[in-house]
Amino acid sequence: MGAVSAVLIILITILFPPIGVWAVAGCGADLCINICLTILGYLPGHIHAFYLEYVYYDRREQAREGLFAARRAPGVYSDRVQTGGHGYGTIAQPTY
Repeated sequence: MGAVSAVLIILITILFPPIGVWAVAGCGADLCINICLTILGYLPGHIHAFYLEYVYYDRREQAREGLFAARRAPGVYSDRVQTGGHGYGTIAQPTY
């Protein structure tokens, strides 16, 4: 399901970059920046959107493997993108 969702996000981003950013980052600073970049020029909006999606899916794969990035990705303000959609495990899980 991960590859299908990635392809779908990429196709949506090709048509309208802010929707792709909203899908991976939610409504926040990254979305506002992408809307501004898309208004200023279609290509800068695409570059920003594909960068966010790359970071999101790269961090998601790293989290799946049990690896976590030590530093934040530059230019990414969404914690959801920084963590690949997962938290860093700061909340203790209950043990039974």
